[in-house]
Parts: sequence; structure tokens; C-alpha cells
Amino acid sequence: MNYSEAIREITEVIPDFENELTPTTPQNSYSVIRSFTERIKSMVRQNDRNILFKSLQKMDKIYIHGDTALKNAIEGIFIYSLDNFTAFCSGEYRKVIFSHISRELQQTYSRQIYTHGI
Repeated sequence: MNYSEAIREITEVIPDFENELTPTTPQNSYSVIRSFTERIKSMVRQNDRNILFKSLQKMDKIYIHGDTALKNAIEGIFIYSLDNFTAFCSGEYRKVIFSHISRELQQTYSRQIYTHGI
């Protein structure tokens, strides 16, 4: 899967997602994942659990089936941002969010957090 296929996947969950990718936005894996991560962050803050959980599952699918550029973008943007946008959640809500992320992404998250700065 490449970034344009990822856009189609995301619009299945967030129909207006393509509107965020303006003509002035670079069309690449990083801009797509950055925009999707911002939407997920907004869902977390607004406690929009239904679409949030579907979005997290979609992020997993993109990660598993994505090309190297998408995987790198997810690891560098989404995984790196998880602590930032779950920091002010209750412990219970944070656990629920992480329970909707695949084991593979959770392992990537753990690797990043525990090896950061080494």
C-alpha cells in the first residue's frame, strides 16, 4: 500500500479526510500520516471513541500493509506522538486507547520509548 491507497483507506473512516490534504500540502506518506495523526489526537481530546477506535484499527492496517515510507512515517510521527496526546488522559482511557492498537505497533512504541536516547 502506498500513500494514495492509505488516503482511500482513511476516507473510509473519516469521509472528509481528503479535504485536509490541500493542494499546497506535499502529497507523500509523511503528510498523510501527520494529518491522520492530528485527527486521531483531536478524537482523543474530544473523547470521540467510536471513530477513534476505527481510526486506530485503520492505522494498524496501514502499518501492516503499507510500504516502507508509510511504515517509517507511522513510526516517526504517530508512534512518537502517542505519549504527547495521551498524556492528559486518565489512566483507564489511556489503557483503552492502547488496547485498540495492534501488538506490532505496541512493540514498536515500546522499542521507541525504551531505547530513546541510547
